Amino acid sequence: MATRKKPITVMIVDDHPLFRSGLEAALKLVDDIDMIGYSENGEDALKKVGELEPQVVLLDVNLPGMNGLQVARQLQKDHDHVAVVILTAHHHTEQVIHALRSGASAYRAKDVDAQELIQTIYDVADGFYFTDNQRMTKSERDVWLEAQIDESTGPYTIDSEGHYLPLSPREMEILEHVTLGMINKQIANKLGISQQTVKNHMTSILKKLNVKDRTQAAVTALQRGWVRIDNDSQQEV
Repeated sequence: MATRKKPITVMIVDDHPLFRSGLEAALKLVDDIDMIGYSENGEDALKKVGELEPQVVLLDVNLPGMNGLQVARQLQKDHDHVAVVILTAHHHTEQVIHALRSGASAYRAKDVDAQELIQTIYDVADGFYFTDNQRMTKSERDVWLEAQIDESTGPYTIDSEGHYLPLSPREMEILEHVTLGMINKQIANKLGISQQTVKNHMTSILKKLNVKDRTQAAVTALQRGWVRIDNDSQQEV
């Protein structure tokens, strides 16, 4: 591959120092990739992307606070020129669809070969998309998404315009408290809202995730890596 006129600027968003260090070490071996910064959580990532303006963001799904899919959606809204590569240990077809719908350009497993990840960085920087082990143009991605949505019986509802409806930030917040075993009254007190509001949000969450009860919703959230239970969070309950 020919050397680029300018290196591709890359930012890493991951709160695991060992994994992040490994990524940095691999990227530093590539002459036409410039690792310009990192963040350990979603809120800081959004701030630093605005400051550093990377071309590509390598983004973990399972982050403290905002999860990676929420960050990707916000980046798409505020910095749509930035290509996002989702890195995750949780591979589910529904989540791949959600990630691409949220604005990600690629979805790769965390155990991806270093050379394959570098090639993915090249591809998304050039405007391509990558998932399902194939590089795609935007139109090819759209066809792939449409086919996957038609076949999927997964945990997302679709609106009248054919768009997947992800959980809202408030719904994600409530779901995180549900995974900690909190009942509606506790969640309402914690968030300063009414129990009826919590109940309404729970009804919406169950419908969007296509599950029967809050336990199944919590299991789904944990399996997908959307929320995480840290020691500090457990002590607060």
